[in-house]
Amino acid sequence: MILEKELTKQIIGAAIEVHRVLGPGLLESAYEERLCHELCLRGLKFERQRHLPIKYKGVKLDCGYRPDVVVAGKIGLELKTVEAITPIHKAQLLTYLRLSEIKVGFIMNFNVPVLKDGIQRLVS
Repeated sequence: MILEKELTKQIIGAAIEVHRVLGPGLLESAYEERLCHELCLRGLKFERQRHLPIKYKGVKLDCGYRPDVVVAGKIGLELKTVEAITPIHKAQLLTYLRLSEIKVGFIMNFNVPVLKDGIQRLVS
């Protein structure tokens, strides 16, 4: 079992490698595909576009919500290629975390010159 700190280090390292090779300016799907490849190379288990139903008054509703990547069932990743991370991006990730009962997540905006400036950690 990988500790959250080590898992975070591996995820950020994988994202930085993807950004180093591809640079900014591509679609989110390109970064998602390559990030998942990097996670595989590092031996990390993950789910991509995992179906996330909403429970409302005891009923599961299929609303089509799918977090980009969930690593080891512990850390949610929401990938972006935007000019800037906005409060709605944070609200989206926090909602995904709450609905999936995951405590920690990262927004990763690949549309920046240096990726560390595009990563924000959120806790639900």
